Amino acid sequence: MITAKNPVHAALFLVLAFFSAGGIWMLLHAEFLAIALVMVYVGAVMVLFLFVVMMLDINLERIRQGFWSYLPIGALIGILMLAEMVVVLGSRYFGLEHVPQPAEFPAGYSNTKELGRLLYTDYVYPFELASIVLLVAMIAAVALTLRKRKSVKALDPAKQIAVKRDDRVRIVSMDAEKK
Repeated sequence: MITAKNPVHAALFLVLAFFSAGGIWMLLHAEFLAIALVMVYVGAVMVLFLFVVMMLDINLERIRQGFWSYLPIGALIGILMLAEMVVVLGSRYFGLEHVPQPAEFPAGYSNTKELGRLLYTDYVYPFELASIVLLVAMIAAVALTLRKRKSVKALDPAKQIAVKRDDRVRIVSMDAEKK
């Protein structure tokens, strides 16, 4: 995705990466998270990204100017991330041997039900705190981007309700025309 020259192709490669992440969740027996990832990211977010990328007039030459100058820093960060993954996956505390296999699950086990049970029992306070933080962030984003524009005409509902019939209707008496 990063090395694609066309922005639309890069967005489509990102869709492929999201599908791959969903496949990894399926391999880890987390079907709910896999479906949620595909529906939310591929179904909604990436469609929005594709619309934005296709509607913008992007200057590709300007974007590519600084690619080679940032390559050493990007390579260093990539090597650090690879080393971290090797340490985490190679250790005995965080390895994949702790992931239960399908034979270990009891009959009728649902990871979605288990996720809901944990979310609303053991982790109810962090879940509620996260929802409050997201609500405050959403209100802050609306408040920061809300501007009063003079060119936009707006109606005041209080003035519309307070009006009387005599203020709006004027009866005009006119003489009839003769043909």
